[in-house]
Amino acid sequence: MANETEDAPTNSASESHATSADVERNPTDEDKNEKLLNDAVQLLPTDAVKDLLSKEVCLRCIFRLFGMQVPICSSLSVKSLLRHVLGEQADLHQNISSVEPNICRSCLGILQFTYCGDKERVVENESACDFAVAIAELVKKEGHQIDSFSLEVSMPPTILENENKLSLYVKRKYRSEAWFKDRSISECSSTKDALKFALTNPLETLLDVKCGISTFHIRLTYSRVEASIKIQNFVEKIEGCKRRKVDAENCLDTVKDKSAITGVENSVVSTKEVIPVDEKSSNGLQDNEPSETHEFPLKKVNEPCRLECLCFRTPIYFGGRYLKYSRNVSQTRWIIDEERMGEASIEEIIGGNILPMCRGDSYKFHAAGREDIDVRMLGSGRPFLFEIQNAREVPSELLVKEIESKINSLENKLVRVKNLKIVGSQGWTLMREGEAEKQKQYAALVWISRPLQDEDFQTISSLKETQILQKTPIRVLHRRSPLEREKIINWMKIEKIAGSSQYFLLHMCTQAGTYIKEFVHGDLGRTNPSIGSILGCRAEILQLDVTDVKMNCFLTE
Repeated sequence: MANETEDAPTNSASESHATSADVERNPTDEDKNEKLLNDAVQLLPTDAVKDLLSKEVCLRCIFRLFGMQVPICSSLSVKSLLRHVLGEQADLHQNISSVEPNICRSCLGILQFTYCGDKERVVENESACDFAVAIAELVKKEGHQIDSFSLEVSMPPTILENENKLSLYVKRKYRSEAWFKDRSISECSSTKDALKFALTNPLETLLDVKCGISTFHIRLTYSRVEASIKIQNFVEKIEGCKRRKVDAENCLDTVKDKSAITGVENSVVSTKEVIPVDEKSSNGLQDNEPSETHEFPLKKVNEPCRLECLCFRTPIYFGGRYLKYSRNVSQTRWIIDEERMGEASIEEIIGGNILPMCRGDSYKFHAAGREDIDVRMLGSGRPFLFEIQNAREVPSELLVKEIESKINSLENKLVRVKNLKIVGSQGWTLMREGEAEKQKQYAALVWISRPLQDEDFQTISSLKETQILQKTPIRVLHRRSPLEREKIINWMKIEKIAGSSQYFLLHMCTQAGTYIKEFVHGDLGRTNPSIGSILGCRAEILQLDVTDVKMNCFLTE
């Protein structure tokens, strides 16, 4: 079913409306497929086919059971298929439902292309082509730009159980027939594979792209109302058992009579036996049952499965680096007690420009670490990933450059983006590989309680690969675990500020995750050593900038 996708043309799925007439076939291929169908029908055991039809098994399930996969079957109506199978007898049946069941007992209407749609409305399609038209219209309505698609089908467990029961029924009833000995029932296709086979070619024609491995998915999810009710009942019984068990255990603490305790324990154990286990196999039949027993195992079906059809693209990722020039911009949207903190956020500024270009549903922002709202991000910038959910359009390289230019030309100049590009999921790998071992460089404006002395320069610059111990800072204890962390200060140097004896710039390179503000003022002794303890005076940090994040991630375009 899968085809190569490299040469598939890009299709904007909003260009035109499809009809079943659009699913055209080459006359030569049509004649060839007609012959294949006729040849395949000739091999079908007539008695078995009529028996299964009388048991309300649909024609396509019969074809599936006997391993028939002929492309033309997807475009033919039930009436046309009946003519191929029953010949002139098909014309004697004015009412097709007298031969073809309303709802197949095996596939529950799935291979009849019948399902419950919105508001429990039953939708019927004559053929796979008609069903494919409805799916293609949904894809086009969503406005997806696609160059291939992946077809996914999810079915309730009942379908597999029905397949097993039907195969075993045919095996038990017809094992002595000559045609059965020449045919292997185990080679029959599943309902899921038969549906995919029927839909793939019509969808490829309607969407004008190939089916295969793709970032764009068409997902058909079938479900049963009865199954949902049974699951709900099962959950309620389990919850009831848990409550009864807790109540019984509480009783054990107060009852001292041994016989009473024994009785309660027995009652607790009995509550675990909620649902009896069927001793038969999952297919409901035993292979060693007498061959004379031919009772049909599948129950009558009154309504088809529910169908939910979803069209979506797997997330696309934008990677790059951002610089932040404001001390009043948070990394992500920050709301406290319904009040916004800061004038904007990195997440909203970048995401607000990328999302409309991709026509996606939503976005997620991921960055290699974070800085406080009052800390600027300078230098080469901080690596980030933007994850766009269900993008209708994948921007070209030129459009990505336009997005970058648009962000960088915003009037407020709060944020700038560098090296923006679309990356695959390997962007995560690049981020994670460097994150654990990355180093950061900082420039901090520091005040100390005494004048700066010449020996202070040497004292600070002589410290290399210094290990410090930091307890979780007081300012973040309300949201961080109280832990002790060992961190490394790789190097430091002091830059004197002209005309000032107590103010200076402290340049440093540290291990990722170091709390710089606390390293300067000591956090009431919770960080040791600190700049204050090293210089033997009180030290306060007034401003902080991140000047470099040493990662090889998204450094170049």
